[in-house]
Amino acid sequence: MMDYASLSALAAVVREGSFERAARALHVTPSAVSQRIRLLEEQVGCALVVRGAPCGATETGRRLCQHVDRVRLLEHELHGELPTLTHDGAVRVPLPVAVNADSLATWFAPAMARFAADAPVLMAIAVDDQDHTADWLRSGTVLAAVTGTARQAAGCNSRPLGAMRYLAVASPGLVARYFAKGVGVASLTDAPSLVFNTKDELQARWVQRLCHRHVELPRHTLPSPQAFVTAAVAGMGWGLHPQELVAGHLADGSLVELVPDTPLDVPLYWQQARATSSLLAGLTREVLAAASAALVQR
Repeated sequence: MMDYASLSALAAVVREGSFERAARALHVTPSAVSQRIRLLEEQVGCALVVRGAPCGATETGRRLCQHVDRVRLLEHELHGELPTLTHDGAVRVPLPVAVNADSLATWFAPAMARFAADAPVLMAIAVDDQDHTADWLRSGTVLAAVTGTARQAAGCNSRPLGAMRYLAVASPGLVARYFAKGVGVASLTDAPSLVFNTKDELQARWVQRLCHRHVELPRHTLPSPQAFVTAAVAGMGWGLHPQELVAGHLADGSLVELVPDTPLDVPLYWQQARATSSLLAGLTREVLAAASAALVQR
């Protein structure tokens, strides 16, 4: 029989990032949290927490955290079916989800907010590149994710959301300085580009399609969709932006497309754990409705 007080302590440490914050969240002392996790590690026979700043979970620890998340969802369903069952008042269930930053900055955040306004949840959002969010599902860190792959993670369902349309844009000043003679290998090798982080392959993919070869791009790294747009308007570099984020700037002329009519459409998918849960089902309905309105549908 699993010790759910210890499992809750483990989940709190991983979620909060430290024993002290986990203790505050659970209304116990840090030594009590440490003791619960030590007992759980003795029971399981391996380390569950990677001590650090912040603390993380080992592979086994992540699997146990996912188990806790699923149990909480099942408990919520049980209380809904048996309202006379004793419980500790109005409890909000942590709901961990992974999403790419551009979706979060555009269509996903309103859908999440609408869902969380009425659902008894505390959203825990992990941000990663759409080609890597599925790893969060596979590790058991989250229960649902916006991904760039249709291939289902184990124990998950996958649904197409549509495609996010990206445009390669820059300020008129940067275009005049670097692309006066056109956009090609020579000018792209010289002009500074913008990338979100080392996982961001959008600029390279757009260039590969345009030039039919790999081009080594000089790049600035800016891990924020809003800063990405601000830097582009200021002339810091060119980059691929969600159409929704730059539409106003294209309309007022503060940004222009490098090559007109060359969008890059990135298909997105919604994957969720196959746990029977009205909370996951409710979030899924909001996500699918928002994606249907905001993304390119084919």
